[in-house]
Amino acid sequence: MRVWLITGAAGGLGRAFASAALERGDAVALAARDSVRLADLAASPNALAVELDVDDRAAVFAAIARVHEHFGRIDVLVNNAGYGLHGAVEETSESEAREIVETNLFGALWVTQAVAPVMRAQGSGHMIGVSSAAGITGFPLVGLYSATKFGLEGLYECLALELEPFGVHVTILEPSDFRTSFRNSCRRRAQPIAAYEERFATNLDQMAPSTSGSEEGDPALAAAALMDLADHPSPPLRLALGNRAFDLGTAHHRRVLEEWLGQERISRSADQPADSEASAR
Repeated sequence: MRVWLITGAAGGLGRAFASAALERGDAVALAARDSVRLADLAASPNALAVELDVDDRAAVFAAIARVHEHFGRIDVLVNNAGYGLHGAVEETSESEAREIVETNLFGALWVTQAVAPVMRAQGSGHMIGVSSAAGITGFPLVGLYSATKFGLEGLYECLALELEPFGVHVTILEPSDFRTSFRNSCRRRAQPIAAYEERFATNLDQMAPSTSGSEEGDPALAAAALMDLADHPSPPLRLALGNRAFDLGTAHHRRVLEEWLGQERISRSADQPADSEASAR
C-alpha cells in the first residue's frame, strides 16, 4: 500500500487522482484550503484530510510533518494545487501577478521542500509536479499562468537531478484540457484592455466558463494514467497527458529545434575557441 500526498485534492484532477488512489486501496493524505470539501473522500479509513494553504510556508511544513507522523512515510507526492488566470501580459496587475506566482510556483516549492527530506531519508519516493500544456508552449492570454508552469518545469527538472542519487523519482505531468470545471475557477483580469478584447475575442470565447464540460479530457482516464505512472519502475521526467498536450508539445519542440538549427552559425559565432584566445595573447 502506497502513501500519497495530493495537494489541491478538493476538486479537479486532484480529486480524480485521490479517488483513484483510494479505490485501489492506497492511503491518501488529502490537502486543500477547504477541508470541508474533502469530507466524502476523507470518510475512507485510508484517508487523512489536511487543511492547507500552500502560500503559507510554515503551515506547509507543519502539515507535511503531520502527514508523515500519521502514515510513517510518503511514497508519492502529487503537487497539484494551483489556479488559472486569463489575461494578456500587459493587462495583468501587480497583485494578480504576485498572487498566482505565490500559489502556483512558490506554493509548489514549499511543498517540495517539505517532502524532500522525508523521501531522501526513505531512499525512495516519487514527486509529481502538475504542470500544464501551457508549461510546454505559450498561448495568448495566459502569460502569467504559463510563466508559473514554465517555472515549475524548470524547478522539477533540476530537482530530478538533485534527488536521483537518493532513489527519488521526479515527473512533470503536463495535462491538457479536462472536464474538471477548471475554466469555471480561473480568475479573469480585473482591468481588461479593449484592444486585446477585440484581437483575441475567439480565444476569450474558447476560455469562457460556458465552454466548461466540453473538454476532450476525461478525469477518470487521467487518474488511471497517473496510477500507471506511479507503478512505473523507471518513470519518465515528463508525461504529456491528453491528445492536445501531446500534439502541441511535440509540435512545439520540433519548432524550437528547427529554430536552433536554423540559427546555428550565429549561435556558435558568440564563442571564441580556447586555442584562438590563447594564441591571441
